Amino acid sequence: MLTGEGSDEILAGYMHFRRDISSTRGVDSVSTAKTERSGQNEEHCSAPFDKEYSLSRARKLLGFVPNWMENACEVCTATRAVQSDQFLAGGKDRDGFRNVLCDPGFPGQLEGRHPLHQSLYLWSKTMLPNYLLTVLGDRMEMANSVEGRLPFLDHHVVELARSLPINQKIRGFTHKYILRQTMRDVVTEAAFRGRKRPFWSPPASLNPAGRFNAMMQDLLRGPILRSMPFFDQAKVVRVLDGLPKKEEMADVVSEQVLMIVLSACVLQDRFRIAA
Repeated sequence: MLTGEGSDEILAGYMHFRRDISSTRGVDSVSTAKTERSGQNEEHCSAPFDKEYSLSRARKLLGFVPNWMENACEVCTATRAVQSDQFLAGGKDRDGFRNVLCDPGFPGQLEGRHPLHQSLYLWSKTMLPNYLLTVLGDRMEMANSVEGRLPFLDHHVVELARSLPINQKIRGFTHKYILRQTMRDVVTEAAFRGRKRPFWSPPASLNPAGRFNAMMQDLLRGPILRSMPFFDQAKVVRVLDGLPKKEEMADVVSEQVLMIVLSACVLQDRFRIAA
C-alpha cells in the first residue's frame, strides 16, 4: 500500500512549521546555527533535562527554538511530573535534546540554512523515524498484514524537496504549496484547499460518564498502576482529580500524559512489562 508518510516532513505540512516561520521573522533568513567547541559546550551536552535550560540551549545553538521542541518540552515536563522518584533518578543525566543538538553531524546539516529547514531536519531525524514511521507506520501496518511503501521518502524526491525555496513549501497560510499545485487537476477542491488535521482521539475527560473515561479512572486508580515502578500513582491521581469538567475545554497536555500512563497499564496488564 502506498502511504503519505514523509510528505509533511519534506514539504512542511505541519502547523508548527508555519509557526517557526512566524516566530523567526526577526531572525536572519540564514541560520545562525553553530557548534561551540569549548568546555561550555561539553557542559551543555552532559546536563540533565530541565525544560528552560533545554530550550535556552536550543536557542543558543540555533538562534531560535523550533515550535515542535517547545511542544515536546511541555509534554516531557508534564510526564516527568507523574513519574516515580526512583525512575527519575535512573534517567537524571539523560536529555533527549542532547542527542540531537550535540550530534557530530549537526553543524554540517544546519549551518547557513533557513530556520524552517533547521526545524524540518531536526524533526526528520527524531520524530519521523522514532514515532511516525514506527508507531503509526510500520508497526501498525504489519500488525494488520499490510506492507507500506513511502513514495515521498524516495531519495530523489527528498533531494528535490531539500533544494526547494521556502515559498514552495509554505506560502501564506498554504502548507505543501508545490504539492497542492501539482495535484490540483486530480484531487477534489476540498482536498486541494483542505487543512492538515491530526488524528486525535476524543479527550476522555470531556465525557466523564463515558466508557473510556471509566476505564481510564479504574486502571489509573487501581492495582495495575500501583505494581509499576515507572509512575507515582499519587501524582497520577492528582492529575486525574484536576481534569476539567465536561463543559470546559480539555487539558491537552494532561490528556497526552494520561494516555501514556494508561497505555503502559494496558501493556502491564497483558504482558507484565514491569516484571
